[in-house]
Amino acid sequence: MIINIPAGLEAALIDLPLPAWKLDGSLLAKTTMERYRAELATATPRFEETVATLRHALTGEGGGYAVLRLGNLVKTLGTDDDRFLRLATGFAAEVAVPFSPFPRWPLWKDIGVKVDKDPGKSSGIGYNAFHMDLVNATLPPDFTTLLCIRPDHLGGGRSILTDAHAAVARLSEGTRALLSEPAYHYGTFFDLFGVGEEYKPFPVLDGSAPGEGFVRFTAKMLTRSPLGQAHADAARELDRELVRGQVSLMLQAGDYLMVNQRRYLHGREALHSRQEAVPVADRRLLLQLFLRAGASSGSAT
Repeated sequence: MIINIPAGLEAALIDLPLPAWKLDGSLLAKTTMERYRAELATATPRFEETVATLRHALTGEGGGYAVLRLGNLVKTLGTDDDRFLRLATGFAAEVAVPFSPFPRWPLWKDIGVKVDKDPGKSSGIGYNAFHMDLVNATLPPDFTTLLCIRPDHLGGGRSILTDAHAAVARLSEGTRALLSEPAYHYGTFFDLFGVGEEYKPFPVLDGSAPGEGFVRFTAKMLTRSPLGQAHADAARELDRELVRGQVSLMLQAGDYLMVNQRRYLHGREALHSRQEAVPVADRRLLLQLFLRAGASSGSAT
């Protein structure tokens, strides 16, 4: 769902200098969340209405992702200081609790473009297949969010999204049974906090009722982890259904994509060729922020 910010709300946000955030361990501090909520709700018209629409798009029936259009704000405020990021953080905190699972990164993690990286990685230039973030953690983030600072200068890199539970529902009972077995591996697990323990091996389907729970899938496990033939075939069948149901969209500067990881998987089409000709400072840049659902967040699950 695309959510445009009402003009009156945009004007009020431009003139609302939120204070710097504070962290409590890996989590955005409760005091910061309360301060942001109080200032946004009382100083800006139609904020509560916009937040209600955002929450419903992410957690309501049939929902699972949203794009909050903050383009006019980033154009006006720029990115030289944290004013724009504080506003984006304020919106995120109305959905769930922002946190960073990476001690070496601040609250927001840069995802730039590196031409010498594995093309399929988040910072690579190739196709980034469907996946959920931190798939091999016992407590993966409930939401993953991507804030577009600069789109691909050459016009590539569309974001792709797919309803994971709808894809699972199209599978045979036998395939779902195989996906429910702890036979899958992917990735490493180190220098992380706030996401539980390493889950290895893990099932793709966690035994929750149909339409609920995580669908622990990353297409990269098909080629980068040892799998028996039956389990590999089941995962490939799911991958085909995920692609079959995908939607794609081009993020523009200021677009804030939020994905409910309990419902949707995400990925990225390849960036345009000739990225090496684009100056590093002009290449596509996203900022990533993870969210943890909790009673203090005001979120609905």
